[in-house]
Amino acid sequence: MAISNPGGNLNSVPAPIQQALQTNYLDLSSATNAGWGQQYVPDLMEKEAEVFGPRTISGFLSQVGAEEAMTADQVVWSEQGRLHLSYKCEVKSTTTIEIQSDIDGNNSDTSNGISGTGNSPINHGVRVNDTIIISDSTNGVVKALVVVVANDLITVAPYEATALTGTTAALATTILVYGSEYGKGTRYDKADGTFSDTDSRGANEPSVQTFTNKPIIMKDYYEVSGSDASRIGWIEVSSEGGASGYLWYLKAEADTRARFNDYLEMSMLEAVPGATDGSNTTVDAQLNMEANKVGTQGLFDAIEDRGNITTGVTGVNAATDLAEFDAILAEFDSQGAIEENMMFVNRATSLAMDDMLASMNSYGAGGTSYGVFNNSEDMALNLGFSGFRRGSYDFYKSDFRYLNDKATRGGINSANAANAIRGVLIPAGTSSVYDQTVGASMKRPFLHVRYRASQTDDRRMKTWTTGSVGAATSALDAMQIHMLTERCLITQGANNFMLLK
Repeated sequence: MAISNPGGNLNSVPAPIQQALQTNYLDLSSATNAGWGQQYVPDLMEKEAEVFGPRTISGFLSQVGAEEAMTADQVVWSEQGRLHLSYKCEVKSTTTIEIQSDIDGNNSDTSNGISGTGNSPINHGVRVNDTIIISDSTNGVVKALVVVVANDLITVAPYEATALTGTTAALATTILVYGSEYGKGTRYDKADGTFSDTDSRGANEPSVQTFTNKPIIMKDYYEVSGSDASRIGWIEVSSEGGASGYLWYLKAEADTRARFNDYLEMSMLEAVPGATDGSNTTVDAQLNMEANKVGTQGLFDAIEDRGNITTGVTGVNAATDLAEFDAILAEFDSQGAIEENMMFVNRATSLAMDDMLASMNSYGAGGTSYGVFNNSEDMALNLGFSGFRRGSYDFYKSDFRYLNDKATRGGINSANAANAIRGVLIPAGTSSVYDQTVGASMKRPFLHVRYRASQTDDRRMKTWTTGSVGAATSALDAMQIHMLTERCLITQGANNFMLLK
């Protein structure tokens, strides 16, 4: 039937039943009823537009790490030191060398820097009658016998050369203990080179490094008033996990939860500990915590503190990138030499690596060649490499959305390109460490999250609801959904990690 509005006004005679009649028709296109229609019957586009694509960055730690419970306020673990004795030194005279740091640059004497004399800056293991290799640009490579050890000063006697040439340059010389030599029927000598009736040489204890990290408490909540919770405003929505629904206020709660899940991951990547000297009293006061008890060490800070940093593989050209990548391999050789590594990089670095790898194939000169890819044309011409092998190392490359998205690290990198983080290399597998909490050596992933938990309270990811909506727990005319976690990231063997900046 045809329906028309005779007067254009809101009808005051409703029909007793739900029946479409001429007398109770409401014309929403009329200017008279426009306000009522706009308020109560909004014209909604049924499908929510996903203009930013997948917005979450969660998943990085689930690929490269694990999670374990903890009960204490901090995690303490010890990592093995290097097995062989190698140090950075300075040749002070024709027979004297000053040990200034271990081969990794660690120096425990901070009283007067590396140039101090007789201060024993490190607990080195060089002893009388050790045979050492001395190497620098001035003396070349010299083999010598240690005759006197006086704290950080050692006196040597070269086997072939008559004297050393002083370099007078800090940390310019490297020495390596490669053995020892004794005369027939002799005892161990004392540190000053004289003989003793007792074995006073002293034993070398294995060196360990102890590290700590503390968890941080993160929390957030979503709130919807009781009035809004009762409103039926339908719109089809989709969540990041693929679920769909029509209650609009649940969409807002899902966004809050998704954002909080991203905070869990971003905090483990970006967090830094508070100033060690307790100078940032404002942070201490805001958190109501003691000095040196705020913050936690995330992945990026741990690598910058204890790992490796490279500025290579920037896409200048394939040959340069390959040479820079080989420099990364050389650094890994000097560290733990973990064979399998995962690379999470931004788009520009990913494309630079694709170009570097593609240039190693001869398809660009003299026709298409794809024999090195098991004679598969598709594999040869597909530049989206996911894994490759260089030398004795395997690398698995993946784009890291967190470093690309303008609303996350991508925007931070754009604002300060000089300090941009372009990617991270993470060793696969596990490392053996001594856990002082457990009191035993254990194998754990190089990267894992510790969360606070006990028999009564699991703080890995707590969620609870308060308010008067649903199960009433308070007089608040609203529903609050609370989220809380307490966790920290453990980066073991950071010397095997590489940060691309």
